[in-house]
Amino acid sequence: MGQLEHIVIVGAGAAGLMAARELARAGRTVTILEARERCGGRIDPLPASEFGYPADGGAEFVHGEAPVTRKLVREAGLSLQKIEGTQWSFDGTGLSHEDRHDPHEAELHAALGALKDDLTVADFLRRHFAEPEYVQLRHSIERMVEGYDAADPERASTLALREEWMDGGHHTQARIVGGYGALIDFLASACRGLGVTFRFGCAVSAIEETGGALAVRCAGGDVYGCDRAILTVPLPLLREIALPEPARAKAAAAGDIGFGSVIKILLRFARPWWRERSEDLADMTFLLSDQSIPVWWTRHPDQHPVLTGWFGGPRTAELAKLDRQGLIDAGVDSLAAIFGVSRDDIARDLVAAAATNWLHDPFARGAYSWATPRTREAQAILARADGPVLFSGEALYRGRDMGTVEAALASGLATAEMILRG
Repeated sequence: MGQLEHIVIVGAGAAGLMAARELARAGRTVTILEARERCGGRIDPLPASEFGYPADGGAEFVHGEAPVTRKLVREAGLSLQKIEGTQWSFDGTGLSHEDRHDPHEAELHAALGALKDDLTVADFLRRHFAEPEYVQLRHSIERMVEGYDAADPERASTLALREEWMDGGHHTQARIVGGYGALIDFLASACRGLGVTFRFGCAVSAIEETGGALAVRCAGGDVYGCDRAILTVPLPLLREIALPEPARAKAAAAGDIGFGSVIKILLRFARPWWRERSEDLADMTFLLSDQSIPVWWTRHPDQHPVLTGWFGGPRTAELAKLDRQGLIDAGVDSLAAIFGVSRDDIARDLVAAAATNWLHDPFARGAYSWATPRTREAQAILARADGPVLFSGEALYRGRDMGTVEAALASGLATAEMILRG
């Protein structure tokens, strides 16, 4: 096929754009089909006019070392701002400095270190930490698995999460100055400069194979012929695309990879009223509670008076019936309870708000993937280069931080390199 090979990429998120740029650089003809009217997928830039800065309605943080992301940030002439500050928690009666140290931490590390065969997190806790004195340890682990990983403790892999716990979840986090949208703009414009064709508003419904060529069908009726297709859509959407038999058999392995839900709420206020309540809160970054929206964070060290609410994991089903306004109201109620003020006082200061239940987004059906004990095997099946339909995306990343933008970028790059190696 050589230079004339035409590749259709389904999805203009981080993985799709990264693969497209690499393939177009090597002289391949690339068409990206995207269901939305924008690039970015689960990176969802919000208008700077509404929030006072380019806010992120989806992915926001750069986790850990993230070498592919950091290289791209440098290439784009962007910079990172490290997340620093204090973590607070609300126990139902008052606010306190979050104490990260659990008296049973050494026992937890010993049990994790001795683990040979994978178990679900729930089974691991039942086996090693079932006694009443471990109630706080169990609660904090479940909260981390559900909230941070958006995972279900009854299905999540202990081995996959072991590194994260062994360092106490202390790996660095940063934000891109200008938001992830700036990185997506850089990639999309690089793709356009290399001749990549974009087709928006095209939700792919089927890929058919006849005589060694592929036909990719969009729900609106458009059909694109190509030699190869790369599917970078979120896992739940794979079930909705008709595929040739060998690709369909491979896609079935996705059932062994977890996929989490997240609700994200951004509230912009006229003034940073929480800092006015106590000077101790001046450098607050994260705030944890057991309210209906349990996790909040500030823009610290930026001074923007914005609080972001986060609720991840299977318990988000409790709020599944709420629309955008209902979610915003739940956020305001949670803040009122945490800070001991009336909801009217908080609502009065509200200047702008955004809320997304990613489970309800028709082109995402959730937030990001997480590992079950069978995930590594499933990823190996999905990542195979046998046949003209390939799979790529954050869920296929076999490094430590699956579910992240780094995972998506790295997977897209790896898929493109696999094609170019031929």
